[in-house]
Amino acid sequence: MQNWLLPEHVEDMLPDEAWRVEQMRAQFLDLLRKSGYQLVAPPLLEYAESLLIDGSDDMDLRTFKLVDQLSGRTLALRADITPQVARIDAHLLNRQGVARLCYAGSVLHTQPMGLTRTRELLQIGAELYGHSGLESDLEIQQLMLQSLALLGIKDVHLDLGHVGVFRALMNHAELDKELEGELFGALQSKDSAALKTLARPLDATLRNALLALPTLYGNCADVLAKARKLLPDYPGMGAALDDLQSISGKLQPLVSSVGIDLADLRGYHYHSGMVFAAYHAGSHDAIALGGRYDDLGKSFGRARAATGFSMDLRQLYRLLPPQAARLGVCAPPYEKLLSGGCPTKSLTGHPLDDAVLRDKIAQLRAAGEAVVVDLLGDATLRRELQCDRELVLRDGVWQVVAL
Repeated sequence: MQNWLLPEHVEDMLPDEAWRVEQMRAQFLDLLRKSGYQLVAPPLLEYAESLLIDGSDDMDLRTFKLVDQLSGRTLALRADITPQVARIDAHLLNRQGVARLCYAGSVLHTQPMGLTRTRELLQIGAELYGHSGLESDLEIQQLMLQSLALLGIKDVHLDLGHVGVFRALMNHAELDKELEGELFGALQSKDSAALKTLARPLDATLRNALLALPTLYGNCADVLAKARKLLPDYPGMGAALDDLQSISGKLQPLVSSVGIDLADLRGYHYHSGMVFAAYHAGSHDAIALGGRYDDLGKSFGRARAATGFSMDLRQLYRLLPPQAARLGVCAPPYEKLLSGGCPTKSLTGHPLDDAVLRDKIAQLRAAGEAVVVDLLGDATLRRELQCDRELVLRDGVWQVVAL
């Protein structure tokens, strides 16, 4: 076995990608800082019960688990940072008012979430706690769209949904959890045949409403008008549709297009209200996800109104156009260091003063230039140094000239 091979769907980031992803991370966090969000950095692993969301089988299957050699308890490598941030808000910060938190860190998945996706994501996101109104939903959604624009992602389509629509149907019917789970799975996969079979024993009103959900996607105004005709006015239904109508109108100026998908139940097990997903023509999968999850804090003994979003920087990087590498300046080694401190002269007879050379290199770096000391001095290998200029001594002065 070749020990340099990596597991499937796990990849190294080489210099071009690594530097650009780091630049994107810095841009994102700077925007969040200016918007009043405070950075938190949870650990990569915790006790499994802290990371696994109650009732979320998909999160359980997505999470790597191992045994702690110190305590004997089961540990888990995080598959999502949102539960960790909810724990921090509930117990470590324990604020009574609004808390705005952001993060950037690696997460690991047992299975890739898409055919071309990595299992090690660099997840960035923002969470807003302590406010249950549409104002906080709108703030988070606008911030997500602003972040994508800042990172260079254009022509974004936004889909809005609301788990309150499906939940209103389930609460009215009082179905057992097994059937509810099967209906959820059929809707999430948009399997109309399975949905029709599962809904057959239900009363006509509920059955027709469930069969209508997969058809309720597309243009906001058209979908909402159709939904008000086809869906029963169960408790919570009207409020969910009103929220979607209010928010969709306010987001139009920030995005190429806004649609509604009432069968999108992504995160249903812990989301409690409006959900949203951003899409781009360059990706088969959503490029950013979010929603309201007011009940998640219950797992930590303190439920708080909450909404947030997350993105994978490695996925976003692949949507950006290629960027020309920023090349640097190749500099000779400090001569006195190489000669043991003895005075030396250049080929032109000028003394090589390492202090002057150091100062020149420092000046260039302070001005934002990358200056690489060519330790080997082999002209045939200079391309590997990513330099297009060199520092040479002419008439006693160090000058930058093109290679």
